[in-house]
Amino acid sequence: MDSVGVGLIGTGYMGKCHAIAYAAVATVFGFSPRPRLELLCDIGAEQAAAKAAEFGFARWTDDWRRLISDPAVDVVSITTPNALHPAMAIAAARSGKHVYCEKPLALTLEEAEDMAAVVKESGVKSLVGYNYTKNPAVSHAKRLVEQGAIGRLLHFRGCFDEDYLADPAVPFSWRMQKAKAGSGALGDMASHLINMAQHLCGPISAVAADLTIMHDQRPLEGTMGSTGRVENDDTVSALVRFHAGFSGSLASSRIAWGRKSRFAWELHGSAGMIAFDQERMNELQLYQAEGPKAEQGFKTILSGPAHPPYGNFIPAPGHSLGFNDIKTIEVAHLLRGLAGAERLHPNFTDALDTERVMHAILRSNEEKQWVSLD
Repeated sequence: MDSVGVGLIGTGYMGKCHAIAYAAVATVFGFSPRPRLELLCDIGAEQAAAKAAEFGFARWTDDWRRLISDPAVDVVSITTPNALHPAMAIAAARSGKHVYCEKPLALTLEEAEDMAAVVKESGVKSLVGYNYTKNPAVSHAKRLVEQGAIGRLLHFRGCFDEDYLADPAVPFSWRMQKAKAGSGALGDMASHLINMAQHLCGPISAVAADLTIMHDQRPLEGTMGSTGRVENDDTVSALVRFHAGFSGSLASSRIAWGRKSRFAWELHGSAGMIAFDQERMNELQLYQAEGPKAEQGFKTILSGPAHPPYGNFIPAPGHSLGFNDIKTIEVAHLLRGLAGAERLHPNFTDALDTERVMHAILRSNEEKQWVSLD
């Protein structure tokens, strides 16, 4: 396999992230297979043509079914609103295409289960865009845990806060509609938090959660005085229990003034702790309870070539990676997985574990009680 034909559906925030990563991956990692940017799909011929030229794709279409059936396309990148993921992913898998889909998989657990089943039956490969786990700093944190650097894990505490909807004057959009987005802060941000907790701590066995809508009406764009009703959560808070026998807490808000991407978490162990904040994504904080008490304290580990694959981007520590670099690492993983060199993770089956926790949180909020995932 010398190259992989790429079809991209959607050209918004995440669509552009995929395009940047596909364009950069061969330069950064210098390996085969290389991506061929074959076909781009967006709504409307004019928009699709313009974005294909901008992103460097050879051809364009405004019909996603045509993209999926195109013989030059080997892998389909799905970066559309959440409600469209299932139909596109299932059609792609049944057409023999590999699927690279943004999270969450679907609006309902049943749809997500169908997606995973069809991918498995079709024999194609899949990857879900939980890219934050691909950060070299996070990979180093996982190695430290596995090496026993902070002893036995005792507790996980995490939050993911942003302020993109903190202003109640921000107009109503598809992100506030259950039929198009499903959940709000839960699906948009807390899904990453859940996935990170699973990545570092293992399976979650039970949840107790509370969700709130704090700005229940938002102005309709282009109108005077008309509003749309917000249907999904502005904030989510959850207590969790892990199969390994310890507890955790998760919190997320899309209305937290001043927070731009505060994806922060702490791992507490019997011999120390690790702390991370996405707003300082090239730094890891490590505390180890050893040596004289008067000399104990947090150590800042700054990402560098000693934390693979940082060195593929920059030969010097302290110069820092960015969000799109992490997406490039994820695309490199995708290409190696398609070539059979690595097991793709999280694939659709893996991502079902995150979806199950999300829907257990929704159920816990409705029933006002702990919900078991066993």
